[in-house]
Amino acid sequence: MSAPNPASTGLFINGQRETGQDVRVGNVTAALAVANIVKTSLGPVGLDKMLVDDIGDVLITNDGATILKSLEVEHPAARVLVDLANLQDQEVGDGTTSVVIIASELLRRGNDLVKNGIHPTTIISGYRSALKAAVSYIKKQMVVNVSELGDEHLINAAKTSMSSKIIGKEMDFFSKLAVDAVKSVKMNATAADIAGLEAMGESSDAAVAAAAAAAGKKQRYKYPLSAIHILKAHGKSALESNLIDGGFAINAMRAAQGMPTFVESSDGKPVKIAMLDMNLQRHRMGMGVQVIVKDPAEIENIKKREMDITKERIRKIIDAGARVVLTTKGVDDLCMKYFVEAGIICARRCNREDLKRLAKATGGRVVTTMADMEGNETFDGDCLGGCDSAREVRIGDGEMLYVYGCKGHGASTIVLRGANEYMLDEMDRALHDSLCVVKRMLESNTLVPGGGAAEAALSVYLDDYAHTIQSREQMVIQEYADALLVIPKTLAVNAAKDASELVAKLRSAHAKGQHSEDVADDGLKFMGLDLLDGTIRDNLAAGVVEPAISKIKSLRFATEAAITILRIDDRITLNDTKMS
Repeated sequence: MSAPNPASTGLFINGQRETGQDVRVGNVTAALAVANIVKTSLGPVGLDKMLVDDIGDVLITNDGATILKSLEVEHPAARVLVDLANLQDQEVGDGTTSVVIIASELLRRGNDLVKNGIHPTTIISGYRSALKAAVSYIKKQMVVNVSELGDEHLINAAKTSMSSKIIGKEMDFFSKLAVDAVKSVKMNATAADIAGLEAMGESSDAAVAAAAAAAGKKQRYKYPLSAIHILKAHGKSALESNLIDGGFAINAMRAAQGMPTFVESSDGKPVKIAMLDMNLQRHRMGMGVQVIVKDPAEIENIKKREMDITKERIRKIIDAGARVVLTTKGVDDLCMKYFVEAGIICARRCNREDLKRLAKATGGRVVTTMADMEGNETFDGDCLGGCDSAREVRIGDGEMLYVYGCKGHGASTIVLRGANEYMLDEMDRALHDSLCVVKRMLESNTLVPGGGAAEAALSVYLDDYAHTIQSREQMVIQEYADALLVIPKTLAVNAAKDASELVAKLRSAHAKGQHSEDVADDGLKFMGLDLLDGTIRDNLAAGVVEPAISKIKSLRFATEAAITILRIDDRITLNDTKMS
């Protein structure tokens, strides 16, 4: 359908206008192009992408959000999918590729329905009904409540998350590392945190009711991932990576060789750490300040006073009890001399974000100025953090400062080792996804089987549900059910298996499980794909699991994104006013 002549309608637009089916086809084509980029990276045998930017920097990854974030997508509808992947990454941390694939398939099928004469409003309404039924079915039938999660379920979820990543071969080692790291930052949840968890729908209705009943009796916990510091160091193999439980590593070294390499607590008193965001250099007059002297001897006195001001500052820090001093700015030779004489470890040019994390971990504060309300200079001892010991350790090509036994909130550091920068970056991204999955599992206590099991079960259920609808939405819900099968199909294709045969077997097993009254067939709802052997199996028993929130949120986000794009039936591209 072409746009009417603007002059005949009395509507003058300084630009171009597309309407109706033209704009819808354009939007769907752009969305499918984006989805096809990440499609081959889905699953445990997915392939990697190499992205080269304009200055030649190389990025090798198969993380959906990272791939889409690195692309310069100009089409406005395609950008919706890029934002969708970022949203899934922020909210859940995993499932970014699958959410984009589901959204694009819903769009493709929605566009076909429009071509067959179904109105977009009916499609949007049908998609919403299908989503509501799907989420309800997951919560009632697919979710497995694990009241006291054992490490086994957490490790299985972490393995499932990292199976498609570069560290998939060493998943046993890294899954244990991820679970230990998340558990080490356990904190008591406040009432606001608990309300937030329940509002997000992370638990089933029954679990929420149980949590509300037990709110007064049972303490809930939260696991802030910001307290887990990931440090990358070249050299050695990936299996040499390690977790410093209750400790912190910072990429910094001693400012002078005369300083000690190790300080530890004595007489039961912790080692105090000063974290500064200011220069520790010889005091200089401000710009534009002129000092006119008549006696040349006064010049020496001025220089001496400048040195004394610096010495007084250092003395105040030392008198407060600091034995380790870290600053984001510089430290000159004069200050270093005082620190060496006092036997203090001092490091300069530290990363400000790392210092903020260390301050939280040790119970201290980052000090930006020593000036107090009266205009004098003082150093408050309460700003100092505490730890059991601090040591400079040689890692790879450089040195790092390790802080053990932090006295503040839970903190831990993962030191990743690897051959080169590309490998370390991809390991970091893979580990971040796994940490997010473990955190979600611990906070929500619910899991669902992976490997296409949930999608196949929903497809069969929604197909039956569609027959109960007596309006045009029936066709839409059937298309929604078929669209969900894109996940098991893509998984099978990426694994070089016969997708049609495997998906048919999977649907058959789930249909039998849902329609049979035999209790023995109840376990068939957990059947999913085994991509290594090319068969179907009970994925819950095989340990292929993921957080329930990941599945529910990916369905919600994908459906909303598809609806957002299907709503559009008019696009006006305005001309640049400067050009005109």
